[in-house]
Amino acid sequence: MKRRDMFLGMFALLVLSALSATVAMAQKAQVDRTELPLKGPWYPPITTLDARDAKAPPVFEVKAPKDAPNVVIILLDDLGFGGTGATGSVLPTPHFDKLARNGLLYNQFHTTALCSPTRQALITGRNHHSCNQAKITEVATSFPGATGMLPNDIATIAETLRLNGYSTAAYGKHHETAVWEISPSGPFTRWPNFVGFDEFYGFMGGETNQWSPAVYHNLNRVETPDDPDYHFMNDMATKSIEWMRFQQALTPDKPFFVYFAPGAVHAPHHVPKSYIEKQKGRFDEGWDVIRERIFEQQKKLGVIPADTKLAKKPDDIKDWSELSDKEKKLYARQAEVFSAFLDMTDHETGRVIQAIEDMGELDNTLIFYIAGDNGTSAEGGMSGLYNEMTYFNAEPQGSDIDVMLKHYDNWGDPSTYPHMAAGWAVAFDSPFTWTKQIASNYGGTRNAMVVHWPERIQAKGEIRSQWHHVIDVAPTILEAIGLPQPRIVNGVPQRPIEGTSMAYTWDYPNAPSQHTIQYFEMFGNRGIYFDGWFAGTVHVKPWANPENRFPEDTWELYHVAEDFSMSTDLAKQHPDILAKLQQVFLGEAVKYKVLPLDDRRQELFNPKLAGRPDLMFGRKELTLYEGMDGLLENDFINVKNTSFEIVAEIDSGDKPVNGVIVAQGGRFGGWSLHVKDGIPRYTYNYLGLEHSVAAGKTKLPNGKSTVKMDFAYEGGKKPGAGGTATLYVNGKSVASTKIPKTEFSVFSADESAGVGIDMETPVSEEYDRSGSKFTGKIDKVTITLK
Repeated sequence: MKRRDMFLGMFALLVLSALSATVAMAQKAQVDRTELPLKGPWYPPITTLDARDAKAPPVFEVKAPKDAPNVVIILLDDLGFGGTGATGSVLPTPHFDKLARNGLLYNQFHTTALCSPTRQALITGRNHHSCNQAKITEVATSFPGATGMLPNDIATIAETLRLNGYSTAAYGKHHETAVWEISPSGPFTRWPNFVGFDEFYGFMGGETNQWSPAVYHNLNRVETPDDPDYHFMNDMATKSIEWMRFQQALTPDKPFFVYFAPGAVHAPHHVPKSYIEKQKGRFDEGWDVIRERIFEQQKKLGVIPADTKLAKKPDDIKDWSELSDKEKKLYARQAEVFSAFLDMTDHETGRVIQAIEDMGELDNTLIFYIAGDNGTSAEGGMSGLYNEMTYFNAEPQGSDIDVMLKHYDNWGDPSTYPHMAAGWAVAFDSPFTWTKQIASNYGGTRNAMVVHWPERIQAKGEIRSQWHHVIDVAPTILEAIGLPQPRIVNGVPQRPIEGTSMAYTWDYPNAPSQHTIQYFEMFGNRGIYFDGWFAGTVHVKPWANPENRFPEDTWELYHVAEDFSMSTDLAKQHPDILAKLQQVFLGEAVKYKVLPLDDRRQELFNPKLAGRPDLMFGRKELTLYEGMDGLLENDFINVKNTSFEIVAEIDSGDKPVNGVIVAQGGRFGGWSLHVKDGIPRYTYNYLGLEHSVAAGKTKLPNGKSTVKMDFAYEGGKKPGAGGTATLYVNGKSVASTKIPKTEFSVFSADESAGVGIDMETPVSEEYDRSGSKFTGKIDKVTITLK
């Protein structure tokens, strides 16, 4: 028995010795980074009784590869190829230009023609339909490729870097989360913190009021200062700088990844007057002269070939010489404000870059500065807009010249929510014809990009002309760091990256393009690039409705290897090539879930028509309590185009109360049930153009009371009609008002609804944001649709 025990003991020692040797070998072997999170080493059971007699194994830590660079992606919004100084623009971008002089400028880099799709493709390395981001999240449908919900088998570059030992942070615009998931109920799986970002500070919609933004810090809504000098562009730059300094102070050996995505220069064009004053008179010559000047400067700089022709502008864009003096005055002002907004944006971005240099990290930081997520926006229509929400609600007053000229002096300040005329978008997309939304023309998809990494890229101030796409950024980052594409992330097998690394261009300026085929599609505007040729069709203009059914669309053909600006349509000369490319498009469309094509726009803002989930779907009643605020439009019961009532149970205490009981929207459209000096009121704010107010004549009684507002809609099934709002206190009618028109589509892109406070901007002119907080108690508020 003793011999048997001795044998078993010796056998156990041999096994443990072998296991220890195996573990030691495994520790020396390279870490397998294809399965994330990284697995720690296995250690054999410890048989030593006393810790003093045992040697502890090392604690497993996830660390980035040796000498891994920091990575920064800077992504501007709604700025086309002719929008930077480095690409010939008259617009001020000194910090972009400085990076271009010290790095590489790419003059054939492409986006998707719209914001959410570009952003999702950028941070995943997959095509936007693969990411289910056919369009913006607000118009998602239930079709595969268009649901707005990032699949689990597509991990972002942020998650990949985080799980490989990076600190990660995102600042600014995050327009990638499904709108029905942006509420305190979640789910949070597609919020920034759960797709790879340790830190997030920004907004979750397509745009925000830069003076009074709807900001989230990680999962929580935060109130920004009620300060006339506050501006979100400055705020987000400061927050990103503070985070990088903190991260480097605590963990100087740990690399960081920062995704810096301003909401600028997307509408609303909000900017301090000090920036606007610098632009005075710079655009008086008009968009035709400015467009030609940009084009000539592009040739002079060599960012376009010397034999490039300036493509014709769209037929709908008037010549500047045909405009009235009033139109010229207004449109020049719009361009001044847009230019000022870009100036501020580039300045604040420069602060971020300077902070990296001050920390001694610039040389080993890989920076991608992408000047736009699509072409410049023409969504302001032919005349621009005093309030962009008028466009979404088909209100012609918003683009009336005389109405807009009333706001000439304060264009861009907090009293406006402006956009510019489409003629400027065409100019700043020079040398191309089209703009944002037109995925079938480089004016909608080509954006200037600089790559800057002094420690690795030896060339400085050079142009790279290889053809690339936004899906190529993620694989470039992985190659630069020396990381493989992960095979499994968080237990889910991953779909292969669909982009192509651009790293080969760094050392080989004349290397052939390795990205040789790419489809494009947006609202039915569609095209295909294949090895120097481009075929596409403009199905719908940004400012119009579709004119054809899809089979009736006219396709164009360009030999873009020789025709940089897409100026000469070769469809009639080469019908065989066009037919082949059309077949290639259909093949790619099936492969990447592009079909069915969907050209609906405003209709898709209605969840029922779109077929997407909605928090309030089918509900006729919503009860909220004090403290429930910051609810975006998709989180709130839809009171548009219908009769409804609001019943609020409140307690005034022993003195007259003030403040908001419940409100939705803000200065540029919405409604508010509020109290002023004890007197109840209901205000309907129609797009900032007209205020209808029902005001009681006597103060609310002390103590508890029930305040009710009943709105009788008079339009039947017709959207946007008016009605009558009647106020009641304790069952007695106390006031009534006629509301001529209502907003049928959307109150705001980011203004919220809430009980007891009116966040962001005030609906009513009778209170300001700080004075909107209700001074009594609110037991509950019930909104019921009729």
